Amino acid sequence: MAICTSAAATRLVAFVMVALAMSGTTMQDSAMAKDHSPALIVIAHRGASGLRPEHTIASYTLAIEQGADFIEPDLVLTRDNVFVARHENDITGTTDVATHPEFADRKKTKLIDGEKHDGWFTEDFTLAELKTLRAKERLPQLRPDNAKYDGQFEVPTLAEIIALAKAKSKTTGRIIGIYPETKHPSYFASIGLPMEEKLAAELKAAGWNGADAPVFIQSFEVDNLKRLHKLTGIRLIQLMDAAGGPADKAVSSYAEMATPAGLKAVATYAYGIGPSKAMIRNGDAAPSTLIADAHKAGLRVHPWTFRAENVFLPPSLKSGVSPATHGRLSDEIALYIHDGVDGFFTDFPQIGAEARDASKHPRQP
Repeated sequence: MAICTSAAATRLVAFVMVALAMSGTTMQDSAMAKDHSPALIVIAHRGASGLRPEHTIASYTLAIEQGADFIEPDLVLTRDNVFVARHENDITGTTDVATHPEFADRKKTKLIDGEKHDGWFTEDFTLAELKTLRAKERLPQLRPDNAKYDGQFEVPTLAEIIALAKAKSKTTGRIIGIYPETKHPSYFASIGLPMEEKLAAELKAAGWNGADAPVFIQSFEVDNLKRLHKLTGIRLIQLMDAAGGPADKAVSSYAEMATPAGLKAVATYAYGIGPSKAMIRNGDAAPSTLIADAHKAGLRVHPWTFRAENVFLPPSLKSGVSPATHGRLSDEIALYIHDGVDGFFTDFPQIGAEARDASKHPRQP
């Protein structure tokens, strides 16, 4: 390796700056171009949730073993202000709380993001109380094999998930990242449990504070991400659904957000978008321009959610007539890879990793 003197290094930097200026490219543009690598990430949606009850250490561990690059915890808060992973703060369908007579009086009716919910909610329990509960399968009719694990696993904390990702990064030799979603952030703020500063601080304490951290933070809300943008350098992902709009009413609809002008606005605070896969391909229809429009705005595209069961697949990729039968998920993922996505969420990370590898896209380092 040649040794570069200080003077030579100065001349080299000056030469690069002039060359970039002549080509109309800035250093920032050059770094951005390098970041646009062909690496394609597999995001384990709530872990390997097609094979284990979602949001459990067992589900996340299996996802890592099956080749996922990132594990995805949905984050909600306890009464004593601790982040835990549940699909919703309503834990009626994902834990055995209804079988605990000591918590019978905790059942409530609440209005969350404009929708009425009857059940038990994480914000009414301390972490110690939640740890007495056990997870159960949320979709037992579609995933009866998962239901066999009911009652075996605790509700994990964000701290436990971070520890798992770091430990598995060491033992596998791969960088295992986390991809947390802030669930109902404006609702939690309304009850005195704001998420943004706490989440940024917990990730910073883990050594994750910049764009090089193996972390993405995602949200369906807008102002939540804008606040996080001021608190952390971690990459942010604006989630979008095929219908409706963000609960914080920051924009009128996700459809507006998905326009070229809307995507340009998203790019002022987010690194990428996480659209419903239906926003890219609606069933067997030809793809929309969303991927190209997002890339033109400088945004990555990580659609959700790829699942193997017939009920979630387009007609051409179903197998038989039973909603629970597994169809041709790998073929569906291959279509979206061909369309140009930069990553994708799946309940079946092994199928996702195999489809990614078959596409000849490299894994992330």
